[in-house]
Amino acid sequence: MSVICQVHNLRLCRSSLKIALNGLVGKNQVNFATPSYFYVNQTKQNAALEVLDAQSRPHKPKIEPAWKPTPSTDSSNLLQNYLKLSKVRLTTLVVVTTMAGYAVAPAPFEWTAFALSIAGTGLLSGAANAINQFHEVPFDAQMSRTKHRVLVCGRLTPLHSMAFACAASLSGLGILYYGVNGLTATLGLTNLLLYTSVYTPLKRISILNTWVGSIVGAIPPLMGWAACANSLGAGAFLMAALLYSWQFPHFNALSWNLRPDYSRAGYRMMAVTHPALCRKVALRHTVAIQLLSTIAPLLDTTNWWFLLECTPLNVYFIYLAYQFYKDSSSATSRKLFRYSLIHLPLLMVLFLVNKKKWFVFKETSEQTDNVDEVQSIIK
Repeated sequence: MSVICQVHNLRLCRSSLKIALNGLVGKNQVNFATPSYFYVNQTKQNAALEVLDAQSRPHKPKIEPAWKPTPSTDSSNLLQNYLKLSKVRLTTLVVVTTMAGYAVAPAPFEWTAFALSIAGTGLLSGAANAINQFHEVPFDAQMSRTKHRVLVCGRLTPLHSMAFACAASLSGLGILYYGVNGLTATLGLTNLLLYTSVYTPLKRISILNTWVGSIVGAIPPLMGWAACANSLGAGAFLMAALLYSWQFPHFNALSWNLRPDYSRAGYRMMAVTHPALCRKVALRHTVAIQLLSTIAPLLDTTNWWFLLECTPLNVYFIYLAYQFYKDSSSATSRKLFRYSLIHLPLLMVLFLVNKKKWFVFKETSEQTDNVDEVQSIIK
């Protein structure tokens, strides 16, 4: 009987020992690892230990470096990147207004000078935009509208942009000076310096940048006029004034929906710092466009049909600006901006169609001599 009791007590001790050991494992996570000599295959043992070690370690997120090297320029997309660097849409608008100034000028039309003036103006505009993007990379990176530009994304290096700007500006000035005339080249150089050295830094200093930028946009028709006539008349300054006034409703409506971006990047725009003035200026300059259109027949630049035909365009422009002034919402600003893109080309076409003095082509010296001989025979 005593033997049976001893065996029973031994079983109870063993069971209590197991319970105590299980409690220690659950509370203090004691790892009873089997000695290595119990493993027949040491490779399996090492693999098992690595798995257990990986599971026991806490998961650490992968930390990427704070900076990334600028990727090398892809030669297959080099032309496309240079077109984006030169802001091809804005450059196209500059070239179109230059063409309008050349076509409206009261002088004979010459194809060579016309083509060279377009080429030179386009190169200078592309160079100015490249320099502008070079200076604004840190600020463009903070704006949703500009964060995908080629310099911000690293598709072009800063060296590429400045090399392109130097080559384009020197080529453009050379074409305008030697292929057209000195007056056009001087206007082009003035516009390049005004855009890169005054307008670009002024964007972060004062709202006067909008007025300076409007002067920059008003110079291309002067360049076209000077390329054709080698002088500047009243009609040239009238076209420049129309372009100057047009840019205020155009840009103020555009910047209204970009206020968070401009504010984040630190740009001093009317829409951000003076919203009431932004609406008033847009309305005032749509009225100014109508007044300037009235002056065109008085200066003998166009006929009176021009005033009759452009008045409905201008009145609707004023109406949209007034709606933007009264209810400055995203919808009214977007309507005003979109109509401005239609208004300017139509106004330039009407200006050309109703031009007062027409000269088709420039007469050569032989044609002039033949005309003189025919007139002498008739006499």
